Amino acid sequence: MLQGLNHITIAVSDLDRSLKFYTEFVGMKAVVRWDAGAYLTLGDIWFCLSSDQVAPAQDYSHIAFDITVQDFAVFTKKLKDAGIVEWKQNSSEGNSVYFLDPDGHKLEAHCGNLQSRLSALKTKPYAGLVWL
Repeated sequence: MLQGLNHITIAVSDLDRSLKFYTEFVGMKAVVRWDAGAYLTLGDIWFCLSSDQVAPAQDYSHIAFDITVQDFAVFTKKLKDAGIVEWKQNSSEGNSVYFLDPDGHKLEAHCGNLQSRLSALKTKPYAGLVWL
């Protein structure tokens, strides 16, 4: 049976550029690199950059990273100062910044967790919300 999330792999067009972005801006730790890819970590997340043809999602699909309230303002300023594109404005519970990586993959830094989201839904439910 499945037990949880194992790793995330994304296609990148320029490994050096993406490796720099994910270590310097996202804060991942580079572990190993080879001609066509690299493994990084962020907390318990194993993240793979794989050199390939890039075709980022045009829908709402994205990867969200956890950030503390204390670090949020500094992080968003760092993104803004670097000219990193913001692809969406936050309209949900908790602080979030939605930003693009160098290949246009959609990312988010979010303050909160599932419990804080569910608590917010008790007072401001989504249309058609059904508790399961």
